[in-house]
Amino acid sequence: MRGFYTLFYKEILRFWKVAFQTVAAPLVTTLLYLLIFSHVLSQRVEIFAGITYTTFLVPGLVMMSMLQNAFANSSSSLIQSKVTGNIIFVLLGPLSHFEFFAAYLAAAVVRGLMVGIGVYIAAWFFTPVPVHSLLWILIFGLLGSAMVASLGIVAGIWADKFDQMASFQNFVILPLTFLSGVFYSIHSLPEFWQKLSHLNPFFYTIDGFRYGFFGQADISPWVSLAVVGTTFLALSFFTFLMIRSGYKLRH
Repeated sequence: MRGFYTLFYKEILRFWKVAFQTVAAPLVTTLLYLLIFSHVLSQRVEIFAGITYTTFLVPGLVMMSMLQNAFANSSSSLIQSKVTGNIIFVLLGPLSHFEFFAAYLAAAVVRGLMVGIGVYIAAWFFTPVPVHSLLWILIFGLLGSAMVASLGIVAGIWADKFDQMASFQNFVILPLTFLSGVFYSIHSLPEFWQKLSHLNPFFYTIDGFRYGFFGQADISPWVSLAVVGTTFLALSFFTFLMIRSGYKLRH
């Protein structure tokens, strides 16, 4: 596994060298969401009994930042390597397909967790957030980040240029995250949109993650775990097949 550790270390250094952009900037952006929405709606909306809207908002924003940054890390690394041509040095190294996949996935998860933890700590300046079950928080934090990191590898392999990557992020990742119940409970939606929300795997990630904090959720955390786990395994299998086939990597 020396190849895995080397590539993983390289990917960690890649985003840590510009941590002000890759970690601090997303943290500030997420806190602005919290500041604006909590100021506008904190006195008007109550989702769960005894929980203010500002408190309700924090877990969703933490998970949203983790998902977006995990995706950004794996996808941006691959597309940059392909465009600049230095992907050849990774492909020529003594790396197995699994090591290639695992290193990009693990580094993206680390970045997602770092941003999520930073958002959670900073949110304490706005409102204290209870912890109902640390285990559920860890499970959905890791699974959710890994699921989207795998999707980022798929996008990075598929895209040939930066505008294709931007299109994938703007028309797939952003809608899925913003329409996943970050800012609201799906029970407040009309029936059609509730059913549509159940087709969004990001919804189950955020709902299960929120259960870890409040012990309350829109659906059972076991259902969310089954959906998120199945989606992660399916995406991982598909990603591994892409890497193994050399699709758009071995030009």
